Amino acid sequence: MKSTLPIAVAGASGRMGKMLIETILASSDATLVGALDIAQSPAIGQDAGATLGKQTGVVITADLGQGLTNARFLIDFTRPEGTMNHARYAAEHGIKMIIGTTGLSASEQAELKELSTRTAIVFAPNMSVGVNATFKLLELAAKILNQGYDIEVIEAHHKHKVDAPSGTALKMGEVIAKVQGKDLKEWAVMSREGHTGERQEGTIGFATIRGGDIVGDHTVLFAGDGERIEITHKSASRMSYAQGALRAARFLNQEATGFFDMQDVLGLNQL
Repeated sequence: MKSTLPIAVAGASGRMGKMLIETILASSDATLVGALDIAQSPAIGQDAGATLGKQTGVVITADLGQGLTNARFLIDFTRPEGTMNHARYAAEHGIKMIIGTTGLSASEQAELKELSTRTAIVFAPNMSVGVNATFKLLELAAKILNQGYDIEVIEAHHKHKVDAPSGTALKMGEVIAKVQGKDLKEWAVMSREGHTGERQEGTIGFATIRGGDIVGDHTVLFAGDGERIEITHKSASRMSYAQGALRAARFLNQEATGFFDMQDVLGLNQL
C-alpha cells in the first residue's frame, strides 16, 4: 500500500516544483494529492505530471481550497508573498508545511513561528542533507578558527535566482556568527567597491555569483596567514533538495505543531 504522506506542491510548474513532483511520484511512502501555481501560469489546468510524461490525476490549480483538499502536507519553495499566503491557509486548516522559500523578512519569519502554534512547520533555507551537514562542520570550524582568520562566504546560483545573497549563504554566516558570539547584521560585509580601506578584523564577507544554470555552490573560506581552509558544498541537481523535503515531511508526520529546521529533522541539534 502506497502512502502515509498525502503531499501537495506549491509552484508546481517551476524547476523546483517539477523536481518535487518527480520525487514524490517515485517515493514508496508519499502520494501527490495537490499542485498549486499562480493564476497567470500557463500550466493551470494541466496534469501535474504532464511535463514528466505521466498522468497523475492531479490538476494544477491556483485555488487553495481545490489544491489542498486532500493534503496533509504542503511543500513550498516559491516566493515570500505566496509562501505566507499558503502558510496562513495551512495553519487555518491544519496542513503541515515544509518551506524552502528564501528571501523571507524577519517579520515574515516571526509570523511563521506564530502560525506554527497551530500546525507543524519545517522552515529551512536549504533542505539538502549535505548542506545541513556542512552547517554542522562550519560550527566546529568557527570554534577552532576564531582568531587570526578572515571569513568569506562565496555563493553561486543560476541567472534566474532573484535574491542575494542566497538563504543558504546567509545561514552559513549566521552559524559562524552565533558560534563566535556575534550579530551577523553588525559584522556582515555584503559588498565592496571603490577605495574600501583595509579589512576590518572580525567581519564576515559575502560574495555573490549569478550565471547560467548553476544549481547552487557555496564555499566558506577561512583565510589565515600562511594557510587557507575552505569548506565547500556543490549541488549538481535539485534532487537533493527534494529528497530533503520528503525527509522533512516524514519528520513532521510525528509532530502536531511546532517550528523546526533541517537540523531538527536530521537530529544534528543533539550533536
